[in-house]
Amino acid sequence: MIPVKGHIGLYRDENNNAIINNNDGRYNEYLQSKNKLIENENKIQKIEEEISEIKNLLKLILQK
Repeated sequence: MIPVKGHIGLYRDENNNAIINNNDGRYNEYLQSKNKLIENENKIQKIEEEISEIKNLLKLILQK
């Protein structure tokens, strides 16, 4: 594998020209940030559902 200039931990595969990340720390950071993003999206979805439920309950109260 050939080191990519200016990028520590990145290498180019000589057979298929693919870029390979050989830095486990960076990969783990990426996975953690991706998981945090998914977690935040789930929280937002739950909040939106709760707000919708509150709106429906308020409509019911106003109808009575």
